[in-house]
Amino acid sequence: MEIDYSSRISIRPFKVTDVDDFMSWAGDDQVTRFLRWKTFTSKEEALTFIKDICIPHPWRRSICVDDHCSISFISVFPGLGNDRCRADMGYALATKHWGQGITTKAVKIALSQVFKDLPDLVRLQGFVDVENKASQRVLEKTGFQKEGLPRKYCHIKGKITDLLAYSFLSTDSTSIE
Repeated sequence: MEIDYSSRISIRPFKVTDVDDFMSWAGDDQVTRFLRWKTFTSKEEALTFIKDICIPHPWRRSICVDDHCSISFISVFPGLGNDRCRADMGYALATKHWGQGITTKAVKIALSQVFKDLPDLVRLQGFVDVENKASQRVLEKTGFQKEGLPRKYCHIKGKITDLLAYSFLSTDSTSIE
């Protein structure tokens, strides 16, 4: 039986105390399959990553249920200089929560916040592996527009892969259902 988490989902900055929850999903090869970073193998490695990467990151959030359980992440990587009008979005989710609409809800929450938090941002873009159908559905359900297929665009886990390009503009609707 699936549990309806949709009304209990939030995003917040990472905390050092998220390390055990972080390891439960970041140590899972299924979760990190389409991520550019490797699967974590130790709590110490995860703690260093949270302290040095997640906490100081300009816009990386923990996806939570009831704001006490970090079940994954959503990140926005703002461009610099002349590229500050655009940013890249990435996310993942613990396997035990797949198929429940949690990532879709988290992306909608992020959309309602990120354009306020990053005032120069006009374009948010997501690049998704052509094999990652679930992530494609998340972006489509949250209002991202599919723009095309950059071929041999990215190196992930030892393979150069094609990615689908999606975008969401600050002028697009950000209503949260």
